[in-house]
Amino acid sequence: MPWAIVFGLTFLTLLPALLLSMTPMVRLLVVFHFLRQALGTQTAPSNQILMGLALMMTWFLMQPVLLDVERTALTPYSAGTITGEQALDLGVEPVKRYMLHYAREKDLAIFASAGMAARPNKREDLPIQVVVPAYILSELKAGFQIGAILFLPFLLVDLVVASITTSIGMMQLPPVVISTPLKILLFVMVDGWSLLADQLIKSF
Repeated sequence: MPWAIVFGLTFLTLLPALLLSMTPMVRLLVVFHFLRQALGTQTAPSNQILMGLALMMTWFLMQPVLLDVERTALTPYSAGTITGEQALDLGVEPVKRYMLHYAREKDLAIFASAGMAARPNKREDLPIQVVVPAYILSELKAGFQIGAILFLPFLLVDLVVASITTSIGMMQLPPVVISTPLKILLFVMVDGWSLLADQLIKSF
């Protein structure tokens, strides 16, 4: 019981960091931030709403991994067949396999060369302290790629509105006053949230 309490409290303390560094939430939050900037709505949706949506999508995407962790580590530990240290080692493996699936070779090589004296023969032999930062870098790159593509149609609307308002002599009216409602209307008409969620899920 004392070790279980210590392990539980430690896990709760590290849970926010684990969610942000070892799950798809990194990519989701980056894409949502780019979307809000592209729409020109600085506070809508709010950070709490975007965080809640990212959290629920992360839970949906990580379900197979979490079930694997429960089957290989939590259930045997609850039954008393393995120790807490063994449960931790077994529970990390499914998450590590998931991160290795999306981590780029280039990012893995950066941290492997900096933190390991000898490079392993297989990706699976890399330690978790190498896989986690490499996974974060890979997810940041993927999020920025999706965000850049997402930004382009809204940038086109801004350019068209700015050129029209300038050509008709409306110098005193900021183009963003006209372009923001048009971008929101365009996003709603194409059912943007459903399309974005569909493409984000398919990217994993």
